[in-house]
Amino acid sequence: MNWRFWKRDDAPMPAPGDPDWERSLINRMAVEHLRDQRRGRRWGYIFKLLILLYLIGILAAALARNAWEGLKTGEEHTALIQVKGVISAETEASADRVITALREAFEADHVKGVIIRINSPGGSPVQSGYIADEIHRLKEKYKKDNEKEMPVYAVAVDLCASGGYYIAAAADQIYVDKASLVGSIGVRIDGFGFVDAMKDFGVERRLLTAGANKGILDPFSPLPESQRAFIQAVLDDLHRQFIAAVKTGRGDRLKGGEEIFSGLFWSGDQALTLGLADGLGNSSFVARELIGAETLVDYTKKKDLFESFAERLGANFANGILHVLGLTEFGSLR
Repeated sequence: MNWRFWKRDDAPMPAPGDPDWERSLINRMAVEHLRDQRRGRRWGYIFKLLILLYLIGILAAALARNAWEGLKTGEEHTALIQVKGVISAETEASADRVITALREAFEADHVKGVIIRINSPGGSPVQSGYIADEIHRLKEKYKKDNEKEMPVYAVAVDLCASGGYYIAAAADQIYVDKASLVGSIGVRIDGFGFVDAMKDFGVERRLLTAGANKGILDPFSPLPESQRAFIQAVLDDLHRQFIAAVKTGRGDRLKGGEEIFSGLFWSGDQALTLGLADGLGNSSFVARELIGAETLVDYTKKKDLFESFAERLGANFANGILHVLGLTEFGSLR
């Protein structure tokens, strides 16, 4: 085998006083330059190949998962829809994603029931309301079209609070773990005020508005009592909407008093006593014992392959820059 491709040319250089020394040096430099170029191209090809294999692996895993889910949907099953994290238009728990999953589950063949598995501290009342309203609409439509009910259960994991409970209340029944945190039926708005700090530093605030209340909740301006009362009235109205949704969903199962709607939260065991939940159990228990279809098929709308890859690539790049700057991750110092 010819090893010259891999071996360095070890021919000795002429002595500095030799007439061919300069020519040999130039030749040696040219050879080294060409060798470095070939080496760089080889590593470039290897790097590109590794990226291609990585992308192919991600695609194959996604296709395999979809194929497996497709095989399972050919039998009677329970549709699982997850509401994870903060509920807002920009997150995985957005109304668009959850409602799309709900519609697919209600329209799919062989679905015997739907489980909404919630692990959320809450979020946007608008997004939560969209989802709750759609649950009611889909149930009514399914009953009208099929002359039977589609059972919908909410299952709380660690947190089923605020907007998460708003969604859960739209289900037929709510199941929790004994240590789940449930409730927080209330509305909040928060911020900071820096008026006194600005005075201490001698900073003058210059805010120009067209409209007497356009600068409401500006953190550098005082909050007049009239604006405070207005904001409180808005919060109270939103709170009444929340309470009405819970009472509509839970009905006479609620056993507690007004403290239920005070913004407090309780353990799963306490939630059962107060009528905020119907029983203890996880998703597998509900699918097996209540719906009667033990096979769970996840209908949750996750980010697509390229969206997830782009975010992961961006996060890895950002973390690499932070590492160079002496940071280990976003927001923390080494």
